Amino acid sequence: MRARTVLSLEQALSLPYATLRFAQLGWRVIRIEATPAGGGLPGDPNRYIGNRAGGDGRRSYFIAPNVGKEAIALDLKTAEGRDILKRLVSALDVDIFCCNTLPARYRKLGIDYETLKGANPRLIWAGISAMGPDYPDVPGYDPALQAMAGFMDLTGDADGAPMLSGIPLIDLKAGDELFAAVMMALAERAESGAGQAIDISMLQAAASWLITAWPLIELDGAAAEIGRSGNAHRKFIPTNAYPTADGFIYIAIGNDRQWQRLTGIPGLETLARPEWQTNEGRMAGRKTLYRDIAAITSGLGRADLAVRLQAAGIPHATINSVREVAGLGALKDKRATTTAPDGRIIHMQPPATDRMAPVTDLPFAPGYGADSFAVLGEAGYDADTLRRLRDRGIIYQPPTDSDVPA
Repeated sequence: MRARTVLSLEQALSLPYATLRFAQLGWRVIRIEATPAGGGLPGDPNRYIGNRAGGDGRRSYFIAPNVGKEAIALDLKTAEGRDILKRLVSALDVDIFCCNTLPARYRKLGIDYETLKGANPRLIWAGISAMGPDYPDVPGYDPALQAMAGFMDLTGDADGAPMLSGIPLIDLKAGDELFAAVMMALAERAESGAGQAIDISMLQAAASWLITAWPLIELDGAAAEIGRSGNAHRKFIPTNAYPTADGFIYIAIGNDRQWQRLTGIPGLETLARPEWQTNEGRMAGRKTLYRDIAAITSGLGRADLAVRLQAAGIPHATINSVREVAGLGALKDKRATTTAPDGRIIHMQPPATDRMAPVTDLPFAPGYGADSFAVLGEAGYDADTLRRLRDRGIIYQPPTDSDVPA
């Protein structure tokens, strides 16, 4: 697949994560941010979250989703800024334009599909928003959407408070859906020659994952099957997290044969009661069963129990910290890397797949507006014009003339 050019008006996480996947393919990704305005910090707010990592608005929370990209700053509230955007789409032969701003702002900023396809009829346009263009003023924040989509009602202890996931699931789900939809659009364009518009609703993407809960509403599911269940599986008993003498271990029982093997492990034979031989029976007695298993496992070392479970062919896993995950042999050689301005090699999360991410060592995340002059220079703007645009606030580039193209 040939390298593509992606122009993306992006901030926060959902869209930067999606366009990271394009960068991992070796495609050119140019992120657009707003020019400085008002008294706040300029550009993507995520630039200023976490530890300082590289200057120029590059803190730790911003780095990983934005490696391998270029950055320009453009005032799309002005007619001249909007004209520059159209010129970029045409002159750089942009394949894909992405945005994750409120749909109500699309036309005002000149980033709507109808406007931009005038500059390039083959353009694939893709936007992420909270609930799609039918709800143009609803902001898309992952925690609020975890609440709205029922995720929080499914997470946490049954008698406890609703709880957020430890990672921003809906941001990442929406990003993956945009990535997949763009790939489909590229395949369709190869046949038709035409571009198209793609709208990703974060709410709808999240709701598509309710496959184990939503249908039960009309299939007479019990309340316990459609609500919080802590670490226990709602259907497969006694799949759960259990204490050991030195940490926790997760044990997954997917069928009655596995249950029989579990109760054959030395030390766990007392669990082999007739009423627990089927999943239905274990469901009925699950509270007692969880308690009895925990009473046994809490007296065993985690490593010793893991060896016994492995020998019996029982799916299980120690509950690792993120630091421990980073050291797993299965992932250690899959890690992506980037080099910080001070020369440090930064190891990051692996790509989702090897096939869809041939590039795993990517340039460090760009500084705010760092590539404005270079990118606009490619579109035919000369050095004097670039300086004037900067002086008038239409674009932003860090104020050093050394970056002005000759």
